[in-house]
Amino acid sequence: MGSWLDYLRGSADTHTRPARFGYRSTAEEVTQGLRLSHLTVIVTGASSGIGAEAARVLAKGGARLILPARSLKKAELLRENMLQQLPKACIIALELDLASFASVRSFAAQFLSLDLPLNILINNAGVYCKSFKRSEEGFEMSFATNHLGHFLLTNLVMERMVESAKESGVEGRIVNVSSCLHSWVVAPGIHFTSLHDPHSFVESMSYAQSKLANILHAKELARRLKEAGVNVTANALHPGIVKTNITRDRRGLLTDAILAVASKFFMKTIPQGAAVICYVATHPDLVGVSGKYYADCAEAACSPCASDDKQAHLLWSYSERATGSVEHDFSKGSVYGP
Repeated sequence: MGSWLDYLRGSADTHTRPARFGYRSTAEEVTQGLRLSHLTVIVTGASSGIGAEAARVLAKGGARLILPARSLKKAELLRENMLQQLPKACIIALELDLASFASVRSFAAQFLSLDLPLNILINNAGVYCKSFKRSEEGFEMSFATNHLGHFLLTNLVMERMVESAKESGVEGRIVNVSSCLHSWVVAPGIHFTSLHDPHSFVESMSYAQSKLANILHAKELARRLKEAGVNVTANALHPGIVKTNITRDRRGLLTDAILAVASKFFMKTIPQGAAVICYVATHPDLVGVSGKYYADCAEAACSPCASDDKQAHLLWSYSERATGSVEHDFSKGSVYGP
């Protein structure tokens, strides 16, 4: 129950908190007064919930927005709807299904062909599967979508991010949206040998492992970026509990009771849930900060497993093999290759 209460509060053991931002801050408040017109941003999972709000606020602030969705028709519809609110916004719609490596590669190729810079990548999209499902390549759907698809996407656009940061002098930022539920995974950590075994499937644990992977990915990536001396950072975050499609999918007597309490005392609005995403992605407070975990617009403590460097390295190697990624030499301006 302790983990649930931490999750409902939106943070666990937060450290120093800037007085101007906190639990109730909104995405518009944390970006107020910031210059965003020089930024190009990819936001996955921007079709609804906190992803949609983060995308809207960034576009409202002047950022060029790359708006992906599982079908091009849906992406175009999202773009049209957003332009009705923000007629001067620069929004490019592209197709992206994170549960298909072929789709991820196609999206990356289309984006790179636009010859645009890339300053911010927000890996926000997530699914919570109540029953066992496989991705196009045969991986368990939660882990495939929430981690492996984002790992591959990050790999494929990283070279552009490094180049953009070098040419513009503007720090690149990678933001992985995780969850406090990552703490449900205890030592020895991610169950690599049974991740995609239907007989071992437990919906909450599959989701928790994917969210742990989001943090470990950010931490290992941050280490590699620092070692390479490039001007790109990587951080992870917990947005708090927000009534979105993911929370509506977690139905059950206990869950309904907890969410009823949460809606009265703990639950955030969508603008509040999107605040930490926009904060980590854009705020000057975080210049040069990498490999951290945030909640409520403040650095927070993550679980022992999420702080395990060996686990992060194991996940990295596993993810490279699963997605067919090949590491390139940082010194040549490329972090990864397809």
